Amino acid sequence: MKEKLSALLIILIFAGFVSFNFLSTNRKTVLNVITPTIVQIDLNNNHIVDDNETICIPHIKTYTSNLTYYNNEIEDIPFEKGLAIGYLTDEFAHTRLDAKDVKLIYSNETSSECRFADIITENGKYSDILKNSGYVVSDGKPLNELKFNELKSKAEKLKLVIFNHKSDKYHTLTCKYGKIAHDAVVLSSADLPKGAKPCKFCHISKKKPDAKHHKENSIIVAPNIITSGNIKIILSDFTKILKPDKNCSHSLCKEFVSMTDNSQYTIDLALYGWTNIPKIRKSIENAMKRGVKVRVIYDTKTTAVNYYPDTTEFVNIFENVRSDRVDGSSKLTNSLMHNKFAVFDSQKVFTGSMNFSETGFSGFNQNNAVIINSRAAAKIYENEFEQMFNGKFHTLKSKTAPNNLVFPDGSKVNIYFSPQDKVITNNVLPLINTAKHKIYIPAFVITHKAFTSALIEAYKRGVEVKIIIDATNTHGRNSTVSVLRASGIQVKTENYAGKMHSKVVIIDDRYVVSGSTNFSNSGENKNDENMVIIDNPKIAKFYGDFFLYLWSRIPDKYLKFNPPAESKYSIGSCSDGIDNDFDGKIDMADEGCY
Repeated sequence: MKEKLSALLIILIFAGFVSFNFLSTNRKTVLNVITPTIVQIDLNNNHIVDDNETICIPHIKTYTSNLTYYNNEIEDIPFEKGLAIGYLTDEFAHTRLDAKDVKLIYSNETSSECRFADIITENGKYSDILKNSGYVVSDGKPLNELKFNELKSKAEKLKLVIFNHKSDKYHTLTCKYGKIAHDAVVLSSADLPKGAKPCKFCHISKKKPDAKHHKENSIIVAPNIITSGNIKIILSDFTKILKPDKNCSHSLCKEFVSMTDNSQYTIDLALYGWTNIPKIRKSIENAMKRGVKVRVIYDTKTTAVNYYPDTTEFVNIFENVRSDRVDGSSKLTNSLMHNKFAVFDSQKVFTGSMNFSETGFSGFNQNNAVIINSRAAAKIYENEFEQMFNGKFHTLKSKTAPNNLVFPDGSKVNIYFSPQDKVITNNVLPLINTAKHKIYIPAFVITHKAFTSALIEAYKRGVEVKIIIDATNTHGRNSTVSVLRASGIQVKTENYAGKMHSKVVIIDDRYVVSGSTNFSNSGENKNDENMVIIDNPKIAKFYGDFFLYLWSRIPDKYLKFNPPAESKYSIGSCSDGIDNDFDGKIDMADEGCY
């Protein structure tokens, strides 16, 4: 008897293990909700949408506010009411599916546009959830008429408009100009970007707008440059620049050209990647012609996708150049030389989050540059550069010291490098752990577990924590965005064409953490990175105000939903000529822009 029980127990344990393994290995992540019945799912776990990853749910019809896919499923409902119902249905779908792990049960139906399957969520079969909630229409009638009438009543109270990203104008739902717009999305009036303009054909008013209305719809521009003693900060506003260029018209580019033009002896340049900007290249070449010694270190591209193909040709113009390839160690070579800094004449440092590319120098991506006019700071960066130029990359490097600077105006600057300084654990976490009032973070990615835990603990003890995260990094395998949101922390996903590329923490109107270091394990423990921690209330207040300005430009709905990086929901992304979500498709070739 005991033998039989033991055998049964073993079988049950094995069955449980197999079941658990099946559930855990067959779950896939939802990348994009196009409509309530058309969903893009990461079937091959590469975090981008591929051609065969669009899933259609069979035998289900719903309304949607996606103008490309809108169908009036019930004849006696006017277009604007159907669109409003679709808006609520879309929100329902996003809440149940966005960035969630799901299972698929495929059907026998086939289509050139999508694969047909039922989606199984943690709460059950998604199609059943839709049916029970009153969102499904069958044969021109609501499947659950009582709940559908409740939905219709709720929809009538919405204040919706059609917003055209390209023209920055908003229309009534019945406006013919709104309906034919190619780059348009249905939004709540409250979610309109600040400065959006009313269509003069459908928002005609004989009354003069009052001062408040005029103020709300005027173009808001935030100051983006501050100088305090030896430190200068330049920020880029990706809500205003919706297409990159190589004209060098942004202050970021002009500053770099000015520093290059004024160099007399040396330029040490550490770059992760390079896109040719004619004015910058000419300035560097002119510097070499007048006798300036230019040295360059750069990252060896080891991935299949090379985001900076101009790098190889560019570095060939230099005599003094070194890649981060470590002979005999593919592990070290595969780590990134992710720095973006330059040292001029052993006196000035140009550093920050910006790659030396057209998306960086044009202000298309949201970045910062930190310029430090200090021989001591330059020496610290030169020592780090020297190690790498002599072949000591990544974990082969030694600590660079000293790194604590005090300037005449009272500013304090600490300079750190990865991986030798454990920059997040040893230097950022202590600041978060002692924060008293507020922490603002504009970040490209957050995956660092201890960093995440420290933010949650700060929030629990009453510190205001606000985060703006890049749209491409909300649902990666290691992203902690869902954990942060579940704790109550406000995390907004940006909805602009350019990347939220900063790696910044602003604490208590006193400290600014900045540099090339992403808040990730690789950023701290593998890659070559640099980080500056600035103790300066004037700079911290300035940067905090700029953060709140960006926060105000992103609708509150993106505290819950994640707009796809290349879609009608990300302003300018369907007409910028950039592959914003790294799936090999640009603008209208991407399904998100339909």
